[in-house]
Amino acid sequence: MVDANQTFVIVGGGLAGAKAAETLRAEGFTGRVILICDEREHPYERPPLSKGYLTGKEDRDSVFVHEPGWYAQADIELHLGQPAVHLDRAARTVRLGDGTCVHYDKLLLATGAEPRRLDIPGTGLAGVHHLRRLAHAERLRGVLASLGRDNGHLVIAGAGWIGLEVAAAARSYGAEVTVVEPEPTPLHPVLGPELGQLFTDLHSEHGVRFHFGARLTEITGQDGMVLAARTDDGEEHPAHAVLAAIGAAPRTALAEAAGLALVDRADGGGIAVDASLRTSDPEIFAAGDVAATPLSHFRVTPWLGTRLRVEHWANALHTGPAAARAMLGREISYDRVPYFFSDQYDVGLEYSGYAPPGSYDQVVCRGDVGKREFIAFWLAEGRLLAGMNVNVWDVTETVQKLIRSGAPLDPEALADPAVPLDALLPSPAQS
Repeated sequence: MVDANQTFVIVGGGLAGAKAAETLRAEGFTGRVILICDEREHPYERPPLSKGYLTGKEDRDSVFVHEPGWYAQADIELHLGQPAVHLDRAARTVRLGDGTCVHYDKLLLATGAEPRRLDIPGTGLAGVHHLRRLAHAERLRGVLASLGRDNGHLVIAGAGWIGLEVAAAARSYGAEVTVVEPEPTPLHPVLGPELGQLFTDLHSEHGVRFHFGARLTEITGQDGMVLAARTDDGEEHPAHAVLAAIGAAPRTALAEAAGLALVDRADGGGIAVDASLRTSDPEIFAAGDVAATPLSHFRVTPWLGTRLRVEHWANALHTGPAAARAMLGREISYDRVPYFFSDQYDVGLEYSGYAPPGSYDQVVCRGDVGKREFIAFWLAEGRLLAGMNVNVWDVTETVQKLIRSGAPLDPEALADPAVPLDALLPSPAQS
């Protein structure tokens, strides 16, 4: 049993932190639970910031994990608008920005990630934006509506998930959109060239212009306002606003200063944790975007012995509660297959697994790619690394079972819609 006099502290006011606090109470913890948030907002979810809330289809209140009164009812002590600035592992204290020191018996770091910044002239202009926080989305939502009314131009640096989702939102308002991307296709690090073209075609059909093989080198303006964006190949694009969507970096400064083990930035960065989400300090755990979790429990060879940091909603949703249970002394082995989803125009998709370029030797598609109703499978030596269902539903569980099994698959059967996916799962005697 956990001592009722103990104090569990959670640093991070996103989905992972809020769900961890909720789980501690649901699992019967009666000690103090302190949730430290550097934003003044109550904990909220991030997918609506580039999807429903940004497009105006969802209202502001829809983004919050719990309604504000829930925290008092659950006896969760909130420190809003207070960043954690120092972690003293020996004294087991966290110091806040206002000088307050909070003692902990167990600590969860759910500090998330922050958007990478463009390091070019002109980023200080008023029309340059990032999208990570609710305040960013509120501001950008107004900008997109204004651009749509005035036939204005938005230049987006980066054709990743955030860049593409914002491009779709901007077009829904009627704004002109140009996406600048150094890779040859959108989402190249995730989907490779085989499926990246799908998103080129999708967005081009909706009026988005792409400029591949280039990077922004300067944003020009006048009287503090954006006028154009220049690229390293000499092109200049008219722009009334620029969005930097060039990825996110894990917020590890607190952990690094405290001497916790980290993953090298070249391998994705983050705080190194074991299968129970415990860091190199046995009293400190990590969850959400900042946690680099082991993949050694999967049977697919390219994953063995690696760690992966996943910056998506499902990871925060599940690692927060798992870490909370581990803090309570439960036996935890976090082994979920990485998962994320996206919505762009009339295309909805779910992606399970992990298949960066170079890790697979074959891509197999089942269904009609032209109609954007299909499932794509990334294979290495016949074993499934990842699957993406596009406008095809209720298959994610089976896809994840196939990945987890590590079983060799027949590509022809995998591509044949007449063969049920369930039929490809190994029998219990084979697994």
